[in-house]
Parts: sequence; C-alpha cells; structure tokens
Amino acid sequence: MNIEHHSRKIAYRNPCGAVCCGTTVKLRVAVESYTVPETVECVVGGEAVRMYYIMEINHNRIFECKVKMPASEGLVWYAFHVRADGGEAWCGNNPEFLGGIGRTYSERPDKFFQITVYDKDYKTPDWMKNAVVYQIFPDRFYRAGETEFHGIRREWGETPYYKASQFGGEYTSDDFFGGNFAGLREKLPYLKDLGVTAVYLNPIFKSQSNHRYNTGDYETVDPLLGSNEEFEELAALFKRNGIRIILDGVFSHTGDDSRYFNKYGSYDSVGAYQSEDSPYYDWYNFSDWPDKYESWWGFTTLPNVHEMTDSYLDYIVRGKNSIVKRWLKKGASGWRLDVADELPDEFIKELRKAVKAGDKNAVLIGEVWEDASHKISYGKQREYFWGKSLDSVMNYVSRDAILSYVMSGDAPLFLRRLSSLYENYPHEALYSCLNLISTHDVPRALTILSGAPSVDAMTREQQAYYVIPPAELALAELRLRMAVAIQMTIPGAPCVYYGDEAGMSGYTDPFNRACYPWGNEDKDMLDFFKRLIALRKKYQCLRTGGFLGVFSYEDMAIYMRCISGGKDVFGKKAEDGMILVAVNPLESGADSITLDMDRYGVTAAADALTGEPIPCSDGIIELKIKPMSFVIAELERSDDSPIILD
Repeated sequence: MNIEHHSRKIAYRNPCGAVCCGTTVKLRVAVESYTVPETVECVVGGEAVRMYYIMEINHNRIFECKVKMPASEGLVWYAFHVRADGGEAWCGNNPEFLGGIGRTYSERPDKFFQITVYDKDYKTPDWMKNAVVYQIFPDRFYRAGETEFHGIRREWGETPYYKASQFGGEYTSDDFFGGNFAGLREKLPYLKDLGVTAVYLNPIFKSQSNHRYNTGDYETVDPLLGSNEEFEELAALFKRNGIRIILDGVFSHTGDDSRYFNKYGSYDSVGAYQSEDSPYYDWYNFSDWPDKYESWWGFTTLPNVHEMTDSYLDYIVRGKNSIVKRWLKKGASGWRLDVADELPDEFIKELRKAVKAGDKNAVLIGEVWEDASHKISYGKQREYFWGKSLDSVMNYVSRDAILSYVMSGDAPLFLRRLSSLYENYPHEALYSCLNLISTHDVPRALTILSGAPSVDAMTREQQAYYVIPPAELALAELRLRMAVAIQMTIPGAPCVYYGDEAGMSGYTDPFNRACYPWGNEDKDMLDFFKRLIALRKKYQCLRTGGFLGVFSYEDMAIYMRCISGGKDVFGKKAEDGMILVAVNPLESGADSITLDMDRYGVTAAADALTGEPIPCSDGIIELKIKPMSFVIAELERSDDSPIILD
C-alpha cells in the first residue's frame, strides 16, 4: 500500500501554507492499494476525521476531507491513516520534516504535517518587506573626529584582541577601535550609494565591552559612540535620507557592571548586588546574595533578569516612558531582540504591544536560529508567528541552506529547505525576515565558502592570522556571488553584514568583528553588491512577489518570483513582473538548460543584470549558465492574468 500527500500542492491541500484562524482547509490523499480501503482518516491532533472517496486517477483512489482551523492561533498537526489490503498504513511528514511530499509508514509516524494558524490581524510593517538592511557592529564601522575612549584604545585595522592575556589576564572584550555616530554620519553617502534602506545596529547603550551585550545603562548611549542627542540627530538624518535604524535590545540579562546590578559601584545607583533593598533586587535571582546568582549561560558578568517582574516590565516595556518606547520616540524604527528564545512569550507579547503603541510601523525581530514557526525552547512551544509576538526573525535557516548549497550543490535539498519556510511561515513574517549570510555571531561567509578549516580545527592564534590562499579565495568569491544572488532574490529582507561587500573574511568572534577596511575594499565585490541591491529595488516581484515554480536540474536550483494580475502576495496593487533565478554551483558539468515556460505564457526573456536577450521561442527558453555562476532573467508574458501554481 502506498499513500501520497503533498502539503505544498493545492491538489492535496487548499489553501497551502499558513492560514488565518477559522480557515477551512481542504485535504486530499491518494491511496494505491489492491483492495478498496476500509477506512481513510485524517488524524488532526488526537481526532480522526473521516475522508470520502471522490475520484480515481491513474489507479490511485483520491479521498478528501475539510478541516476547519481553530478559532485561536497555534499549530495544527495532521497525518493520514488507511486500512486496506488486510493491514494499515500511515502517511506523515518526511523524515527531514520539511513538508512537501510525505512518506508512507507502517506505524503512526513521529512527524506530522504542519499548518501554522495565525491571528487574522497579524500585520508587519510594509517598509520592512521592501527593505535592504545593513548590519553594523558600531565600534568597527567608522571612526570620525575625536571620541571619548574607555577601555583599551586600539588603532584602526589592527587584529582585535582574542586572548585573556591581551586584556591583562581576564577576557573582558574591552578593546575599542572607536567607531561612532559621527562616523555613521560621515558614511551616510556610502550607505545610500550601496542602496540600503535600513541599518541594524548592534547594541549602542553604555557598557564596559566593545560588543555592548552586557548593558550598563539602557537610558544612555555609550559615550564612545556619542550622546543621546546625537542619536536623535543621526536617526532623523538617516530617515530623511530613506534609511531607518533598528536597535538591538538585550533584555534577558544586564551587565554586572550596570546601574541595575552595580557589582563594582561604578554607578551612583543602589544596585541589586549592593543591597537587598535595591529597587532592582527583584529583577535578579540570588541563591546566596550577593555573590551567587543566576547568570546567562554561566557568565557571572551577565546576571539574568526575571523579565516578568512588574518593576522590570514597567521599566523596559509598559511604562509611559519605558525603554522600548523611549528610543522609538528618539527615532528608532524598531528592535531586534537578542536571544529571543530565552525571553518568555508573555514578555515578547507585552513588548510587541508597547512597540506598536509607540509606533505602529516599528518592527520587532527576534534572534531565532531554527525554523521559528515550530521552535520549542525550554520545553515550550513558542508563539513567534501566531500574530501577537514577533514580526519576524533573523533567518539563519535560509543562511544555512544557501551556504550549504553553494558549497555542496544539492539543489533538491536546498529548494526543499526554502520551500519549507514558505510553507510554515505566514507571509507577513516570511517577507519581513532578515535574510543574512554573515553576522557578528558566525564566521563570515567568505571564510566558510573558501573551504577554510573549521573553527574546531584551528587554535585562536591560527584563526587570528589565517589568510585565505589565492586559489581558495577566487573560489570563495564565486560562491559568495551566487549566495548573494540568492539572498537578494528570495522572500524576505536581505541583510548585509558590514564589510561583506568589501571582501572581508574572518572566523567567529572577534575575528568576524574586525574594522571595515576603508581604502582597501574589494572594488569588484563592492560593485557586485551594489548591482544586486539595485536589482532587488528595481523589481517589485523580488520583494513582495510569489515564490513559484521551484525545481532543479543537475544540481542547478531554479526558481521564480512573480507578480501577476496586478496584485502581490498581500493583495496589494503592484506592477506585474516575473523573474527567474538559476544557480549552478558545480565546478564543472552542464552549462545550459532548456526550460519550457509556455504554461506561464512567457514570450521573451532577457538577462536582468545586463539586458542581453535570452533565446526564447514558443515559451521555450535556452538558458546558458556556466559552472560556478548564476543567471537572473526577466521574463515577459503574453497576458497579465494571475498565475496559479501548485
């Protein structure tokens, strides 16, 4: 007996993908058996729903049922159970848990198909869906004018300190290069020329360290960067020039050297470490006050906070002049939440209310490394995309898929991984994702794509002075171009980590946080980034168009972005357009492919970057794509009728 269900084809599931509360979903299954099935059921959660025979196709009996989604948001899991041929079988999700085509099992499967059910009022900012984001580690981007240094002053371009002895015996991350707000102002023309429309800043608040994830004072900009007033001026200047600023919110812990904990008496406040009568005492969990307390991942410099403590909630979230509201008033356009999976759902929901009350168009992005639609942390199903929590997340899932693909060339797996996100994430969330390939927490893409030894195989000393050999560098640059081509053409907001466009490489912290190499940029790579960003901004279908027709050919990954019928995936009026993307990461082999695009009414094609025509006759496209390269093609259609694909 064989049972077939494909969760991304409307012939089997209609509508596909995530749905609003109360939506009725039609589910079908094809059963191939010698005898007429005795029973065919769709098991939704713990309930068996009878399915009815409707037709036979190619010796497969098709059964159907309709399931109304719950009135409240959450996840719905389903599988199919069939009794026939004197036995029974199940159809559930595939072992990869990626949705799409399922698997027949002899016993009840562990993995069911997923339907994400979200609140009908779930809405994310339109500007975010159209954004090109640039992530900046403030201390390392650009230093302008005189600045007030604290910690260890370093000269621009030196290797960041990476061992305890360099800090005097204890690893304190307090070597500073002096990047500041004045530098950001001075480099505004650069950012505009690059084409970015939003900047995500790693933490800017007063702190002892260069990364500033051990917050000292949420109310005050680190004086090395500038002042509160300078931030307001910077945000206003950037916004006038079409660039928004997203701040990094570190709300799961503070620094021990902070006005709230005040372990070293650096502040004029009475901190929790100093007195049990401190107004901040209830924020922390002491097992034996003052020296034994709960801390983030065991780092005593980062005491954890109880986010749901009333006084903490009032200070950070609920108060009229709470931290999240205050900085929105000063010009920020949203927050990225550090370690979102360590923040209670209830806290994130309260924070969302505060953010949207402060600015309905502000964005709330979470640091989540896995598929955020079904993420479980600390034994609890997270509610990120149910409509009352995050707008979106940092898309580490697509990062892993992209980098793995351009390295290995497994196109079917790559496309299944992207399609799984398209299936599981509500469009409001997916199209607002930060699509990244490098960040401050992972090795830079160029280093990974060069095939450099893994972090575990290198000492810190070796990592610090590792230089990618010329042959490997040339290969890495070709792979990076393919990765960026994908990053700029899939749903979500591409996020460029400062310096990737200049050819920067580096292992993990602190080597991925080196100074931007002003004057020594890879000009060819920089020009490439500019052209790809401009391409994304040119075509609306690359921003809010559907993600269609994914397939592979000899490890070439091919997909389309499309707006047809005058409306994008959100039902908003938009210019029709169709872009086809083909990527060939193999170092040798086929360099051409024939594509039958007649079913979409395609009449002509041209290279979207060069304008050169691509042979097209009767809907048949002859696509030339060399090994280790890509083609982005603009397609023309014979009519503007909506395209419906399964």
